[in-house]
Amino acid sequence: PHSADKSVDDMAAGNKGKDKASKAAKAVRSTIHKNKSKKPRFSVTYHRNKTLERARDPKYPRKSAPSTERLDHYRILKFPLTTESAMKKIEDNNTLVFVVDVRADKRKIRDAVSHMYDIQCKKVNTLIRPDGQKKAYVRLTADYDALDVANKIGII
Repeated sequence: PHSADKSVDDMAAGNKGKDKASKAAKAVRSTIHKNKSKKPRFSVTYHRNKTLERARDPKYPRKSAPSTERLDHYRILKFPLTTESAMKKIEDNNTLVFVVDVRADKRKIRDAVSHMYDIQCKKVNTLIRPDGQKKAYVRLTADYDALDVANKIGII
């Protein structure tokens, strides 16, 4: 009697399992691959989709202190030239001659001269000397006299 009961239980369990499996298979057949067609691709290059790009919101500053300006007015103008040709420029052309930092451009030189000596520049010409230093010819406007400014600076 024992073996007969066992076989009936096994059969019932087997049928339950088969029913479950057939249900699962049916569900799979009904959902997956149903009218699935590939989206046409018209380009051979792949472009990643554009997604939301959030603005940076740092928790702390990456620099402990803001950096100071490398070229301030005192660093731009190194010294005035006092050669004979520079003196001739002062007398004849109303022009001061300075040796300046190589990284300074004409606008920075003009600003530095006007800030340090309270004069207006008409124009600035620059050249780089063979020894690697930059020389600036600063032409003053007509209302300033280069001789007076040179005296004030202490060139003459």
